[in-house]
Amino acid sequence: MFTLIKQRLLKAIFYGYLLLLLYWMFLGFSRVTSEEYMYNLTPFDTVKKYILYYDHFPFTTWIINLAGNVGVFVPFGLLLPAIYPLLKKIVPFFAVFVVGITCIEFLQMVSKRGSFDVDDIILNTVGALIGFCIYRIKRA
Repeated sequence: MFTLIKQRLLKAIFYGYLLLLLYWMFLGFSRVTSEEYMYNLTPFDTVKKYILYYDHFPFTTWIINLAGNVGVFVPFGLLLPAIYPLLKKIVPFFAVFVVGITCIEFLQMVSKRGSFDVDDIILNTVGALIGFCIYRIKRA
């Protein structure tokens, strides 16, 4: 009985968090629809620009785009394997997360409400993997 309640609570937290995240990714942070499709397909290009030209960006922009893209996805690594037994193993977890975040990045680009940035996929995946590692360590 307690396990069922815990599972339902974790699912509610996860899906609430997912909705909040989708809001941030498509509407939050003063997003506006751009006139053109924006994308970056070169790994670490955006990250390199933020690091090399750190003095050209406000600190909040730097934090949101680097640390934020990692930190905001840690809960995925904590919650997904706790909710879905198949995702307790690294390969299925990694595959599901990368496919999901790639689809979201693609939707940001085609909706012109953001950009498709391979660096975001990399940073988001690092965050999810950090959460996954924490989950695995706590379960051991």
